[in-house]
Amino acid sequence: MSKPFYEVGAEEVKPLSVLSPEGTIVNEQYMPALTDDQLRELLRRMVFTRVWDERAVNLGRQGRLGFYAPVSGQEGTMIASEFALNKDDFVCPGYRDMPQIVWHGLPMYQAFLYSRGHQHGGQIPQDVHVLMPQIIIGAQILHATGVAMAFKKKGEKRVAITYTGDGGSSEGDFYEGLNFAGAFKLPVIFVVQNNGYAITTPFSKQTAAQSIAHKALAAGVTGVQVDGMDALAVYKVVSEAAERARNGGGATLVEALTYRFRPHSMADDATKYRTKEEEAEWEQKDPITRLRNYLTGKGLWSEEEEAKVKEEAKATVAEEIKKAEATEKMTVAGLIDSMYETTPKHLEEQKAEYL
Repeated sequence: MSKPFYEVGAEEVKPLSVLSPEGTIVNEQYMPALTDDQLRELLRRMVFTRVWDERAVNLGRQGRLGFYAPVSGQEGTMIASEFALNKDDFVCPGYRDMPQIVWHGLPMYQAFLYSRGHQHGGQIPQDVHVLMPQIIIGAQILHATGVAMAFKKKGEKRVAITYTGDGGSSEGDFYEGLNFAGAFKLPVIFVVQNNGYAITTPFSKQTAAQSIAHKALAAGVTGVQVDGMDALAVYKVVSEAAERARNGGGATLVEALTYRFRPHSMADDATKYRTKEEEAEWEQKDPITRLRNYLTGKGLWSEEEEAKVKEEAKATVAEEIKKAEATEKMTVAGLIDSMYETTPKHLEEQKAEYL
């Protein structure tokens, strides 16, 4: 059986798109099986996340958040990939992947606490299957392979998913994780959000490989390319990867070609390495506009509905940041106590020095 054109090993590999930038179907046979309600919910989450991102950037500028990595433009990859999972699947994020773990169940105020450096930001609820964002580039890839190995040993039909950028694909942890996953045929999905730059380094200087997806060949895992600005295409390839993993088919490396409209971080000046022409070209592929046009054409979305979602997002962010700010301030004693069920004697003595 021949491989689909978006899978490494096909005669000519090219990224899968289901929708055109204008929102019309271009690959009917790859249209994912989503109900009208699911389509609306997918777009709702993307619109909500865009507003949340805008508000979080402003909160950072006001000093009410600590480190925050913008996401606008990458919602098609982030939101649709998480949407393709089951709630008992496990998400191992990088530092930009806060939307995935919040939509997977982490309360937003805890995400804000994490950004503010508060210990309770990492106090993950028992029934939420996520790790906190990993700051070390690529380390989350090793975490995901470990989680996937646990699922395999326990015979559980669960999947681990992890994310990094194109820069992360140059890290040793990336290759180690892929190799381990291939050797043990683990139920794990590696999503590389290739937005063309590792901070200021263009992708052309990252690797001489034909693509990031082609790196799957050496590890013996499935590699696919997808239009990361097309939420339906992302949902399609990730849901296929998850099904393959659950049924013993091993790992998948997903290269999502995407673009972030904001800079790498709030300390970055993207105008020094990105042109206005490049940015304008990618803005025409906005994942929200694309899916909105499709749903509007089907009579599933309206300006009024989108306005309601935006107001809901603004109100939610305002409420959740207030909740984070009202959380009891951290103390050295409290930090020590949170690490142990019974605090060791020598740490009790150290605590006393701070009381």
